[in-house]
Formats: sequence, C-alpha cells, structure tokens
Amino acid sequence: MSNATTEHQLRQRIATLGQRLYARGLSPGTSGNISVRFDEQRWLCTPTNSCMGELEPEEISLLDWEGNHLGGEPPSKEYFFHLAYYRHRPAAQAIVHLHSSYSSAVACLDDLDPHNALPPITPYFVMRIGNLPLLPYRRPGDVRLGDDIARYAPKHAAVLLANHGPVVTGKTLDATVSAAEELEETAKLYLLLRDKPYRELTRSQIEELKEVFGAEWES
Repeated sequence: MSNATTEHQLRQRIATLGQRLYARGLSPGTSGNISVRFDEQRWLCTPTNSCMGELEPEEISLLDWEGNHLGGEPPSKEYFFHLAYYRHRPAAQAIVHLHSSYSSAVACLDDLDPHNALPPITPYFVMRIGNLPLLPYRRPGDVRLGDDIARYAPKHAAVLLANHGPVVTGKTLDATVSAAEELEETAKLYLLLRDKPYRELTRSQIEELKEVFGAEWES
C-alpha cells in the first residue's frame, strides 16, 4: 500500500466500495466482508455483523498481523481466514468475501471439479481470477477454514467456499472488488450455459492471456 494513502482514505474507500457491492445485491443483509493491508504492522477489516451498505469509516476494525484488535469495532468473525490469506500470499493487498447469489449457487452444486469450480469461459475470468479451487464445507467461524485457505493461498488468487461463497484477493482494493464482481458474472454465465453446449477458451488462448496479461492459470 502506498505510504501516501492514509488510514482515513482507506477507511473511506472500503465504505464506498462496500456500498457499491451492496447496491449490486452482492452482499445481502450483514453478509460478506472486506479487508485491506495498511502497513507492515496493521490491516483493516469490516466489523462483525455490519451491513456493507451502511459502513461507517471510523467503525472499520484495525488489527495487527497477530490478529489483535487495535481499534474500531470488533472485526468480522471470519477475520482469521483473511489473515491466513495475507500470511501465505504476500501479493494480496486486499480481500473481498461475498455471499453473492450466483457464486454461492455454484458453491452448492455437487458435481464441481474441486480443483477448478468454474471453467475458463471468458478471458476476464482467466485474467482476474485464475483457477478457482473449491474448499470443503466448514461452518461459519470454523477456524479450520484458515488452514484450508493457507494451503491454497500461495497459488490461487481466489477460492470458493463450499455452500458458502467466494473469497477473492488482489493487488489493490479496487482491483479486488472488480475481480469479485467478475467472478459473480462468470458464475452467472456458467449457470445460464450449464445445460447447453458451450466453448471454453483453448489452451493456446489461455497461454496468450498468461503471456500478455500475466494471467495465473494451470491447465
């Protein structure tokens, strides 16, 4: 995160992007959470039981890298899996977790490839998300989810929690939110196409995206 970006600016941006996600119907009720690295000592996370559409910047939680609560309201009960992602994926500067309808619907299907829950049907999915592993179901707040994410974080920018929803990381807060929105649109397309013949991107097309845009995809 740039030294020029102040804590106040980050809090304001989290609140603004939370409103955007809520307005699009991607975080109903008090579901979902957002976090962002602030500096080498601290990070910010949306509070527990908070509505994304009504976030108050000063209430957003401030934590250290041991997970200690330093300021604001108490963090999301799922803060621990954000911490696991940050610890095991240094490139991750922000994390968005949603209960968005189409992605969550895909997470409930019983015939998914656990190594790649969604196929490469659009270039933007390949570029912004990459391979999307399906993690096993855990009840909300189960700390074992942190261990699950730790195993996948080094090689995957996003994961799908079975019967739950997506967790997406990115190199900036804005890019992470955009990637989460892209994932939701891909899930929608996949469900619309599910009972129809459709084309996936070919291996050569994916290789081109890797070469030109640095996409992360393991064929």
